Amino acid sequence: MHRPVILVDHDPEWKRLAADEACRIGEALGEALVAIHHIGSTSIPGIKAKPIIDLVGVVRDLPSLEARNPSLEKIGYLPRGEAGIAGRRYFTKDTRGARTHHLHCFVVGHSDIDRHLLFRDYLIAHRQAAFEYQRLKEDLARKFPDDSAAYTEAKTPFIRRTDDAAREWAADTCPRLPVGDGGLPLGLDPGS
Repeated sequence: MHRPVILVDHDPEWKRLAADEACRIGEALGEALVAIHHIGSTSIPGIKAKPIIDLVGVVRDLPSLEARNPSLEKIGYLPRGEAGIAGRRYFTKDTRGARTHHLHCFVVGHSDIDRHLLFRDYLIAHRQAAFEYQRLKEDLARKFPDDSAAYTEAKTPFIRRTDDAAREWAADTCPRLPVGDGGLPLGLDPGS
C-alpha cells in the first residue's frame, strides 16, 4: 500500500509527544526494555518532517520483546517483523487512520542503534547538513507525493553519506566511545 508523503514544519510538541509515547511503550515492555530514544526527522529541531514519531527501543533480547507483543498491540502497535533489517523488530501505530508512530527495536549492541542516534545527533550539531536533508526531502516529496516507499528509498544515498560523516564526527568528538557496534551508553540521548 502506498502512503502519501506529507511534510510539515517542525513542531516543538513532537519532543513531548515522543516522551509521552516512550513512557507508554516502557510500561508495555517492562523489563524487556533497556532504553528508548526519539529518532528521525521529528527529533531534529527546525526541519520539516512527516508528522510520524520515530522511536528506537533497545531491548535485552528478542524473545522477551516478542513475548510483550500483545502489550504493544494493546497500545496500538502492529508488529511487522524485521521489515528488511536483520535483527530489527518493527512496529507501526496508526491513529484515526493515519500513521503516527514507528517503533524500531534492536537488542543491546546492535549497530543500528548507534547509526540512528549518530545520524540524529550529527544533524542536530550540523545545521547545514540538516537543511540539506530538508531540501532533499522536499524535492523527493514533490517527486513521489503518493509513494512513501519510493520517497524513503530515494533518501538512502544521503543517509549513507551522512552515516559515514556522523561516525567520523563521533570518533573525533568522543574518541573514547566505541562507534558502530552499539557503543553509545544506553540512556545517553543528547538530542532530547
